Amino acid sequence: MQFSESVKNLLKSSMWDLATCSDGQPNVVPVAFKDVTPDGRLVVGDVFLETTLKNIQANNKVAISVYDAKTLEGYQIKGTAEYVKEGAIVDTFKAVVEKAFKGAGTAKGALIITPEKVIVTTPGPDNKKVL
Repeated sequence: MQFSESVKNLLKSSMWDLATCSDGQPNVVPVAFKDVTPDGRLVVGDVFLETTLKNIQANNKVAISVYDAKTLEGYQIKGTAEYVKEGAIVDTFKAVVEKAFKGAGTAKGALIITPEKVIVTTPGPDNKKVL
C-alpha cells in the first residue's frame, strides 16, 4: 500500500500507538522506534514489546493510531504483523536503539506490518473516511 504524502509525513514525524488483542484482552503501546519502508510497510523495532509479541503470536491483526496533537490530523491504520529477528531492518533498528540508549539497550527484532486499511481520524467532514 502506498500512503499519501500527508499520511507518510505524519507516520515519520509522530509517535505511534500500536494496538493488539489476544484472548479478548486489548493492549496498546507507544512506539518511538519505527519507520515506513519504500514499499509502504510499517516497521517497529522490538525493544520492550513483550505483551505485544505474545498477542501477535495468537492474533496477527494490529491497529496503529498516529496523530498530530496540535493540528489533530490523524489516521488509524489496520493491518497484519509478522515478527523478524534478523535481516537489514533488524540491523538498522539495533544500531538506532543502541545509539539512543548509549549501548544500554538494543532491538531484539522488528515487527513488519502490512497495512490493509487507512482511516481518517481527523475531526471534520472526512472523519472515518477510508483512504
